[in-house]
Amino acid sequence: MKFTDGYWMLRKGIRAAYPVEVLDVTGTDAGTLEIHAPTQPIRHRGDLLKGPVMTVRCHSPMPDVIGVTLTHFDGEVDRGPHFGFAAGEGPAQVSYDEEHAQLTAGSLVVRVARGGPWQLDFRTTDGRPLTSSGPKAMGIMQTDGGEHYMREQLELTVGTSVYGLGERFGPLVKNGQVVDIWNADGGTATEQAYKNVPFYLTDAGYGVFVDHPGRVSFEAGSEAVSRVQFSVEDQELTYYVIHGPTPKEILRKYTALTGRPALPPAWSFGLWLSTSFTTSYDEETVTSFIDGMAERDLPLSVFHFDCFWMREFNWCDFTWDPRVFPDPAGMLARLKDKGLRICVWINPYIAQRSPLFAEGRARGYLLRKPDGGVWQWDLWQPGMALVDFTNPEARAWYAGKLEALLEMGVDCFKTDFGERVPTDVAYHDGSDPERMHNYYTYLYNRTVFDVLKKQRGEGEAVVFARSATTGSQQFPVHWGGDCEATYESMAESLRGGLSLGMSGFGYWSHDIGGFEGTPSPALFKRWIAFGLLSSHSRLHGSSSYRVPWLFDEEAVDVLRRFTKLKLRLMPYLDAVSRQAHAEGVPMMRSMVLEFPDDPACTHLERQYMLGPDLLVAPVFSDDGEVSYYVPEGTWTHLLAGHQVGGPRWVKERHGFDSAPVLVRQGAVLPIGAVDDRPDYDYADGVTLRAYEPADGDRVELTVGGVAFTVACEGATVRATAGDASRPWALEPAGGTTVRAEAGTSHVEAIRSDRKETRQ
Repeated sequence: MKFTDGYWMLRKGIRAAYPVEVLDVTGTDAGTLEIHAPTQPIRHRGDLLKGPVMTVRCHSPMPDVIGVTLTHFDGEVDRGPHFGFAAGEGPAQVSYDEEHAQLTAGSLVVRVARGGPWQLDFRTTDGRPLTSSGPKAMGIMQTDGGEHYMREQLELTVGTSVYGLGERFGPLVKNGQVVDIWNADGGTATEQAYKNVPFYLTDAGYGVFVDHPGRVSFEAGSEAVSRVQFSVEDQELTYYVIHGPTPKEILRKYTALTGRPALPPAWSFGLWLSTSFTTSYDEETVTSFIDGMAERDLPLSVFHFDCFWMREFNWCDFTWDPRVFPDPAGMLARLKDKGLRICVWINPYIAQRSPLFAEGRARGYLLRKPDGGVWQWDLWQPGMALVDFTNPEARAWYAGKLEALLEMGVDCFKTDFGERVPTDVAYHDGSDPERMHNYYTYLYNRTVFDVLKKQRGEGEAVVFARSATTGSQQFPVHWGGDCEATYESMAESLRGGLSLGMSGFGYWSHDIGGFEGTPSPALFKRWIAFGLLSSHSRLHGSSSYRVPWLFDEEAVDVLRRFTKLKLRLMPYLDAVSRQAHAEGVPMMRSMVLEFPDDPACTHLERQYMLGPDLLVAPVFSDDGEVSYYVPEGTWTHLLAGHQVGGPRWVKERHGFDSAPVLVRQGAVLPIGAVDDRPDYDYADGVTLRAYEPADGDRVELTVGGVAFTVACEGATVRATAGDASRPWALEPAGGTTVRAEAGTSHVEAIRSDRKETRQ
């Protein structure tokens, strides 16, 4: 929401009231500051008889995080919902001097001038400024039409870049953009987004989370080019400033506050194959695809049934279409005998023709209009209604339908949709419909994830979700939505995934080859490399199949090469996945996350780090020409073996069976011994590949529960294992000598052109 007309004036019909000074400030035993800030100078007692007065409360939920709550009228009914916080009250301290009052939480300080002019500053305990709310930044904004907004503007210092705000498909750096936090089904080619998160991350040592589940309007260096503005139509606004100082530390603290992602099961990292959306299929078709993959030595982990596993106009009734799948339980058993996991498509909508519509209406489980009737429309499914997930009985009813599928042999669900949520409705628990619009997806995906965890156990639950909001990162995995079969859409999908990772989401995927349209063979093969070097990998489309032999035989070879590469990388990817789960740092990382001090990484959005040690630059052209940036150090091409020195830009040409995948200097990359499945004993037969270690380097890593230590002493690399019972190997990359030890025994030093395996 923009309120100003240039620097000097307000837009027509807007009235503004800004804090101009501090009347009084009070500290509490709970470690808070409460500030009363008039919006006009107090020159005499007569000025105390009029308002508005802004009440500003500074508080801290955890160290290094400070919240600020701005309130105009405090008498509103709180209808919810609210984001859940994982942390409790933190040990904040209040202090005063003659000119300022301040609140300190860990390494973060907020300081307010005692008097005027209005100034609220955020800085570190060692005095380094982070951001501030100065004159005419914080405001009560009202329109002639009766709308009431709370607004804040936080300073952007010179050179500060803004990231995050959910899965956004435009430029990765958000400076200059206008972003409305409002979930929409807009595909990947517009400013709309399926996953809106009111949190932004900067490269200046801090992030900001706006604690409001409804529409939050951000102007990131746009309305006021030296400020990030955010506003809500409400009487109150709460935001949290989170100190890092590094971007990764900011994400760790943000996800500690709002929830860390669950750890997906190992099998979910293998290749997923779908029926596609509107294609025609039955058990014979499905089996032919699966057998065709096996015959071509293409390892497959999950098969997904999209919408038409249910009968048309019945979505969702959670019943297999008997005309196409007369023996679903038998079919699932036959597929599982082939070593597959099974996923089926669902959404939170109940079509009028579905038998569940009458059942849900009678029991009050469907979202209602204010007059008590069921809310319905004809978009997506004729006469569809929505499940009211604020009703505990409705959640149990919906979960019960899923439990029956799990008992039949289904393993996970693609939780589609959840964005088209109306606001002219009345929720069972009385929630504010505007605040529920984005939050609805959290309740929907939590319901599905919880039933999976209940039925399959901890560590075995996984969904494939499209919509999300703050906290939804706890229910992985998320995929990028409806992209087109073009290189441009492939690039915008990557931007969306990197932006989502900067918003606290650890795991992300996309439709290999694009969803809308049929990719050319060249595009399909380029997208395969990108897809298999992502967190999760799925072949899926709209009106055409995605089995590789329908494109050309080379596509079969390319899919085999990159699928087996990913499976052999599972010891490394497993460790990266566990870090995402434990720390909230995404598996697929914007370059600035790993290299915050390299200014060349600020705007990079066509390459990424897969974990801390692998640089990936997808190829976005038929001819294989690609340019990418290499940070400082000696990097080694994983697939080809040659080295590249940085910092510099590199221009290369790659065949379809190749892509720039570079290993960081000093990394020890564990390579698995298995290439036909993602879930195996990663330590058994693992090869520890050491890349250009320097004298004194020491790397400790855990592979499949076994601890390894790799240390470099002069020209010798020495590796030890905590478990001598399983075979493993040490393999150097570069002209070094290696020595491997297991337990108390060891092997003699060997040259780098050989590999020694400890048996």
